[in-house]
Amino acid sequence: MPAARRAKLTSGKILPQLIRLTIPMMAGMVGMVVFNLVDTFYIGQLGAEQLAAMGYTFPVVMFITSISIGLGMGASAVISNEIGKGSIEKVRHLATNSLLLGLPVVALFALAGLLTIDPLFRLLGADGVTLSYIKQYMEIWYLGVPFVVIPMIGNNIIRATGDMKTPGLIMLSIAVLNCILDPLLIFGIGPFPRMGIAGGAIATLFTRAVGMSLAFTVLVKKEKIIRFVVPKARELIESWKKILFIGIPAGLAKLIIPLSMGMVTRIVSEYGNNAVAGFGVATRLEALAMMLLMALSTVLVPFTGQNIGAGRRDRVLKALKVSYIFSLVWGGIMFVLFLLTGKFMAGLFNESPDIVSTVVVYLNIVSISYGFQGILIVSSAVLNGKRKPIHSAFLSLSRMFVLYVPLAVIGSKLFALKGIFIGASIANFAAGVLSLYIVYRQVVRSQD
Repeated sequence: MPAARRAKLTSGKILPQLIRLTIPMMAGMVGMVVFNLVDTFYIGQLGAEQLAAMGYTFPVVMFITSISIGLGMGASAVISNEIGKGSIEKVRHLATNSLLLGLPVVALFALAGLLTIDPLFRLLGADGVTLSYIKQYMEIWYLGVPFVVIPMIGNNIIRATGDMKTPGLIMLSIAVLNCILDPLLIFGIGPFPRMGIAGGAIATLFTRAVGMSLAFTVLVKKEKIIRFVVPKARELIESWKKILFIGIPAGLAKLIIPLSMGMVTRIVSEYGNNAVAGFGVATRLEALAMMLLMALSTVLVPFTGQNIGAGRRDRVLKALKVSYIFSLVWGGIMFVLFLLTGKFMAGLFNESPDIVSTVVVYLNIVSISYGFQGILIVSSAVLNGKRKPIHSAFLSLSRMFVLYVPLAVIGSKLFALKGIFIGASIANFAAGVLSLYIVYRQVVRSQD
């Protein structure tokens, strides 16, 4: 690994450093959200049923993505900590073994997914024509699971070295490629056949495969962090234990979101396919709005890991303060933006009055709580970087299953569809306050 990459996050002014690291990360993450939005946009032009199908696939796609993020966060936290200590050879072992850990995960979820498409999506409330569109999309998407899991781990390894720019460029590049391929394959432009919703899945599979190739090339050629030797079983197990100590709780914490979103989608489906379609569009727009905070949180994992490893706890506390203030400011900006432009944005995806109305109501109610959701996101990242994954998972569990899902059920009974969204907003506020308390106990007061 190049010397310039060694513990590069343990010195320098914190605010400029966080900005410098977050901007390229933000560009990449926006690229990935645009990646999903472009799929939704073009497929939405095919009709309301196809758009509803995309709404049903969202929690399942997020389920696999969350597993990948958890493994990536585990690798990033452990590797960045060793970089902070200066243990470069150990870093190479951990990086290589992290990628190998992705292989059994890929096999398990690709096979399980293909075997459960029909019963799983029926459980979520899909049926008839909508279910047939879901099958067309997911039968192809599941074949691309390796191209979701492996590059997610690989990009997090690159970030652990302090290089946020390269993963961002990789993510942005494949998003641009997807923007080009989607209309060609979905609508059959030029020499390409019209493939409809299946074309969107094929474009996704191909572009993610390109992303995996790019990430692996960087790890081998630029970072020189991958070992091409067969690891000893004991070494492999030890590495996996360290990674999974962070990765399992982090993955479970991330899994909580798609699992609970699946439950909420089931509740929303009681109000019809247009409600599901609108909910799917709104949550994708929300993901775009939260990308800057997600980028910041991704930066905070290796930042915290390297500084804790180097004994610079003071830098972690300063970074926390800056990040909390920024979360509240950004949340306020997004609330005003959606209040002013929500109807216009919704109309870009589909002109159905019911779908547009659902999107607007969701954004008007939930976006007011984005600042506190940002506080939760930042807190979870710092806890993972400090190797406190159980506490991070507890926060996610509390937000979704203790707060969001029960409040969505109650809200639906009291105020119909609008009540579900009120429940989401209250859950964000309460979880943000809870995360402040947990961080105060585990980071601010703790001396370990």
